[in-house]
Amino acid sequence: MTFRSYGCGGRSLRKGSPWRFALAAMAVLALQGCGSLERREAVPPALTEKAVTPGAPDSRYWVDRDINPMLRDATQSIERERAALAKAGKPADALPPANFLAVSGGGDAGAFGAGLLVGWTANGTRPEFKGVTGVSTGALIAPFAYLGPRYDDVLREVYTSIGPKDVFESRGFLAALTSDGLADTTPLWQLIRKHITAELLAEIAREYAKGRLLLIGTTNIDARRPVIWNMGAIASSKDPRALDLFRKVMLASAAIPGAFPPTMMDVEVDGKPYQEMHVDGGAMAQVFLYPPRLMESASAAGNNIKSRQRRAYIIRNAMLTPDWADTERSTMSIVGRAIASLLQTQGIGDLYRIYATTQKDGVDFNLAYIGPDFTYPHKEEFDTEYMRKLFDYGYRLGVKGYPWKKTPPGYTESYPAK
Repeated sequence: MTFRSYGCGGRSLRKGSPWRFALAAMAVLALQGCGSLERREAVPPALTEKAVTPGAPDSRYWVDRDINPMLRDATQSIERERAALAKAGKPADALPPANFLAVSGGGDAGAFGAGLLVGWTANGTRPEFKGVTGVSTGALIAPFAYLGPRYDDVLREVYTSIGPKDVFESRGFLAALTSDGLADTTPLWQLIRKHITAELLAEIAREYAKGRLLLIGTTNIDARRPVIWNMGAIASSKDPRALDLFRKVMLASAAIPGAFPPTMMDVEVDGKPYQEMHVDGGAMAQVFLYPPRLMESASAAGNNIKSRQRRAYIIRNAMLTPDWADTERSTMSIVGRAIASLLQTQGIGDLYRIYATTQKDGVDFNLAYIGPDFTYPHKEEFDTEYMRKLFDYGYRLGVKGYPWKKTPPGYTESYPAK
C-alpha cells in the first residue's frame, strides 16, 4: 500500500500538503474498529500541567492558559543578553534591534523556506535572530536557522537531496490497520539523528546562554492542547537524556496525525510515570510567534520591551491563493478538498493573529510565502525534483532581496490605534 493509492483516478487528493495523508487514515480508521496499540497510562486531565519531562523539567509551556513560565524565561533571556553584551565590551543598557523568525509547516514545501534562508544569506542582509520558532517542517528547519549561515549547507542538503524513502516507509494494509500510522517514520528519525548531534546541542546551548531563544511547537493530542518547547533549555540540560528528548520533539512536531506515528513522550507527575501522545504542531497552529498577551504582561511586570526595535519575519511554506481543481464526485475527493480548504484558511488565520499581535505590540511585520508564479508539478510527497525546484525558487527570491509583505493577504487596514 502506498499513499498515492488513495488518490482518485491516479490523481493526488491535495498536492503540496502531506496532510492529505490523513484521508487515507480515515479509511483505515473506518476499518480499524476499537483495536489500538498498548501505551503507558496517559496523564489525568487535572495533572496535565504538572507533568514534567525527565532530563529537562522546565523546558515547555502551556501558553493557551498560563504564559507566566514563558514570560519568566523571556525575561531571563534579556538578562542573559545584557550579560553577554557586557562581557563583549558593549553597552548592556541599550539593547540592539531584536529580530524574530517564525517558520511554518508545509511538508516538502519547507524547501521554500530553506531556499529563502540560504538566498537571504547570499544577499548579505540576513540578520541574527533573537528568537526562532518552528512547526512541523518548520521545526526541522528551525535549529539550523537559529544557528545561522554556517548551517546553510545542511538546509540545502536536506531539502534538495532527500526523497520519500528518506522520510517514511509505507506500511502494508494489514499493518496500517493494527498500527498507529500509515507509515513508519524510522527514516525521518535517522535523518534527525544524523544532523542533531551532541555537538550541535552544545552550539545551541552556547547561543541560548547569550539570551537567544529556539522554540518548537507540538500538539498534545491527549489534552488536545498546544505545547511550546524551549529547545535551548533542553540543549543546556546536562542530563544524558536531553539529546534524545530534543530529537523526539522535532519528530513529534512533524508527526502528521494518522499518516505518521505519534511520538510518545515519557513524563512524570510527582515521580509517577505517565506517557503523553504528541503529534504535528500544525494540528493547533501552522505557524506561531509568541502568545498575544506576552508583551503586555512583560510591560506590566516592569520590562520596557517596547522601547526596543523589533522585527518579525514569518515564512509560510505554502501558497496563500486557493488552487482550483475539477473535484470528482466521490467521498474521498470531496473530503480531501474540504480538508485542504480548512488547512489553508487555518494558516491564513494564523497569519492574521500574528499580524494583529505585532501591530498591537509595535513589532515590524514581514511575511514571505510561495507565490502563484511557482508552477512546477508536484508528483508525490517529498518529491526530490519538486523540492529542488522550490528550493531554487526560494533561493532566487532571497538572493534578490525578498519583497517582504507588510500585511497578510487581503488585509488593507492598519491595527486600530489605542
